[in-house]
Amino acid sequence: MSPAVERFWQQLAAHGTRIALRDDSREWTYADLLSEVGARELLLRQNGARRLAIALDNGPEWLFWDLAALCAGVVCVPLPGFFSPSQQRHVLDSAGVDTLVTADPHGFVALEFVLQGELGRRAVVAPAPLPAGTAKITFTSGTTGQPKGVCLSAEAMLGVAQSIAAATAGSGIERHLCVLPLAVLLENLAGNYAPLLLGACLEMPSLASVGMRGASQFELPAFLASLARVRPSSLILLPQQLLALVAAAERGVALPDSLRFIAVGGGRVAPQLLDRAESLGLPVFEGYGLSECASVVCLNTPGQRRIGSVGRPLAHLEVRLADDGEVLVRGATFLGYLGEPVRPGEWLGTGDLGHWEDGFLVLHGRKKHQLVTAFGRNVNPEWVEAELVQQAPIAQAWLHGEALPANVAVLVPRGETSDARLQAAVDEVNAGLPDYARVHRWLRAEQPFGEANGLATSNGRLRRAALFEHYCRAIDCLMAESSL
Repeated sequence: MSPAVERFWQQLAAHGTRIALRDDSREWTYADLLSEVGARELLLRQNGARRLAIALDNGPEWLFWDLAALCAGVVCVPLPGFFSPSQQRHVLDSAGVDTLVTADPHGFVALEFVLQGELGRRAVVAPAPLPAGTAKITFTSGTTGQPKGVCLSAEAMLGVAQSIAAATAGSGIERHLCVLPLAVLLENLAGNYAPLLLGACLEMPSLASVGMRGASQFELPAFLASLARVRPSSLILLPQQLLALVAAAERGVALPDSLRFIAVGGGRVAPQLLDRAESLGLPVFEGYGLSECASVVCLNTPGQRRIGSVGRPLAHLEVRLADDGEVLVRGATFLGYLGEPVRPGEWLGTGDLGHWEDGFLVLHGRKKHQLVTAFGRNVNPEWVEAELVQQAPIAQAWLHGEALPANVAVLVPRGETSDARLQAAVDEVNAGLPDYARVHRWLRAEQPFGEANGLATSNGRLRRAALFEHYCRAIDCLMAESSL
């Protein structure tokens, strides 16, 4: 056990008989938690596990296995349920996973694992080499099709958790409701490890009971029912979830007065939405982070808050801006990408552009075309566009989804093509995409994208800023109509 893990373990043990977590049927003290983790750590050691994939719904079992891997020195590979089957297969094979825990017995057979007690096992002859010290491989959403593995050390992850706990220590966090999938690093570290360090109780119902369906479907009634039942003091929400919560409160839905800290991140948050939350008295605090920095980099807190910013850098790292405004981070950064050389250099270029305002970081765009949906999923539009134009009815396609709850495509039909044929082509493409990258709405283009109208270059490359300016009003109208 590394010094960082040992210190973490001692901090949890110090909470003793306090309630550590609950699900819909029972509760566990901190002493119970350590006992459950110890039993699973022993199973991992007895089975000779080296790389463990967790394919479970939200709940105590997910946390038990995650912490068991951390303590046993086994590499943990969270397997998001919202990945497509081909993406899940890619995760397991590229990470060289030899041990799998899942609640679905059929999943073992389908993924070529042999059930041995509570675990699925398979032989991996030559697993991909990992950077020294890798404790977890978290996979991004796959901006170009296949997810990319980010290798993190225990020291980096626990450093983030310690900083978050220190920054929020005076916020009155006693019960944290896990809303996001635990396979998402943000909930895993900021929503599990940090509250545990504070001695808080984790409320861990299933994803369905808090309204989460896949990566981009959110059922507000179920979420509101969980809020009323659990009465949490803290939550981590994505921008679209916060929008739904604020809209419900504006309609007169009573929210629990127990809320003390609602963190929002995973995508751009409109300042107007934060102002609406502020006028309702909701304790919303925006943050910023990325998987390559073991999640959170900056965070607003009750004592240091500036609406419109993503907060001040956490204590464990340094942030500066390059000459072109790119945000650079040094501190708890990743060891490297799976299957690639060890990352060189101390400073990590995030690809995000920003500026400082009195020590608070304000973001205003990205260097690349990658978009982030309102549900926090990364999508490379060129990936989806390339799939769309493979369909005979579609000549050109432009995808927009930045900070939206649904991806919208503007389609240029090939010849005389009916709406029905365009929809069938979209359906065909969607069938092969994970849900966060699918085309949820589409518009028929007014005219082809070309050099004459300024919507494409002479060699056919899309002018994305011009396309957005041209179609933003039509997209706004489409989204407004679909929300009625």
